[in-house]
Amino acid sequence: MSINFHLPDIVENFNINILLYELLKTRPECFWPDIKIASVYGTFPTSMWNGGRTYGGVTSERRFIVEILNQYNIRGIPCRYTFSNPHIKEEHLDDSFCNMCLRLGHNGLNEVIVVSPVLEEYIRKNYPKYKIISSTCKQIEDIEGLKEELEKDYSLVVLDYNWNNCFDKLEKVPYKERCELLINPCCVPNCKRRKQHYEHIGRYQMAIAEYVKRGSRKPFQFEEFSCDCITPHFYDTIKHRTHIKPQDIYEKYVPMGFENFKIEGRATHQSSVIESYVYYMVKPEYRDEIRLTMHVSEVKLVKK
Repeated sequence: MSINFHLPDIVENFNINILLYELLKTRPECFWPDIKIASVYGTFPTSMWNGGRTYGGVTSERRFIVEILNQYNIRGIPCRYTFSNPHIKEEHLDDSFCNMCLRLGHNGLNEVIVVSPVLEEYIRKNYPKYKIISSTCKQIEDIEGLKEELEKDYSLVVLDYNWNNCFDKLEKVPYKERCELLINPCCVPNCKRRKQHYEHIGRYQMAIAEYVKRGSRKPFQFEEFSCDCITPHFYDTIKHRTHIKPQDIYEKYVPMGFENFKIEGRATHQSSVIESYVYYMVKPEYRDEIRLTMHVSEVKLVKK
């Protein structure tokens, strides 16, 4: 059985994600056994349907998207679009950029994370080769609700982070092989503003996508969402009871039947992302070496 890690971010962490894949191939003795990069998640800027974290910037060109998708896919790594904006309705389904991203990745390998039922239905109908994943943004916290979600036609269901380390509850979860655990959540446990934050992010993403489309020269303005409950630096998350330790993955979760583990890290500094990769996947005696290698190495691209 593979231990599947799902990594951030398709674009911003491209170099370190590809490098990690190459190190797993060339230096397997440095890593815990049976590790696999099962997907890399995120979006291309600026996707209106994006959710979970805001992502602005200059809209990606077609050839850039094709090359990024190719570099992951040629290595057998699925790209997982985070189309988890909860505000997507029927009038947003004709967005040309998001549809282009789906067309370019519609090869049977790539995946989509969803929240909006309208968007989910649209993708299933028009892009049937994508594996569909239920987002943690749905915040399903009761066992009956989770069981109902797992009975649906999802490739994976990403659990709410508050399930972490509640082993009495996790034992009751069916289809553990189809559950994905967010192992280093940056939100404090039981954050009461999490839903509100996700909704704000969705509105922000739609606003910035429209702003970029208009080509306005005026500064982009949107109401801020300030939250003191987020700990963005990796080692700050370790103090939370929802933090999953690396030894627990291998000694507790995997023996229970869980196979999929998501590392948070979109909108996080690359140094923090590298640290999370080393912490979870590298044997302690090799961590300094792999950490240094990931900070200084260049990625060599593969041609089709």
